[in-house]
Amino acid sequence: MHKLVIMVEQLPDEAQFDEMWPEFLHVSERMPGLKMEATCRVESTLFGNYHPTLVHELYFDSVEDIKNAMRSPEGRTAGELLQRMTGGRMNLIIADHKEDQIENIRRYQQYKNDAE
Repeated sequence: MHKLVIMVEQLPDEAQFDEMWPEFLHVSERMPGLKMEATCRVESTLFGNYHPTLVHELYFDSVEDIKNAMRSPEGRTAGELLQRMTGGRMNLIIADHKEDQIENIRRYQQYKNDAE
């Protein structure tokens, strides 16, 4: 699975962003190939020079699906809205997404300990 990650910096007009956010979601949730999404309001930055206030992730099966979604009418409209909402104060990345359940991790750790 891959995801398109939107990291929004602190904005001069948070109220305008919040007002337009539902419209962005309405459009972006119709992008072809979208499997799920997640939104995080950042509470604090523990280390580093980049300080996003919001992280939004759009999940797809592949990088090609992300590119197709971004080229779609919905993707282009979502991108235009995002530019208007943020004034370009954001970062976009495409990332490979992997996750595991803690039970599997512990099972692996136990297996490794038993083998030693």
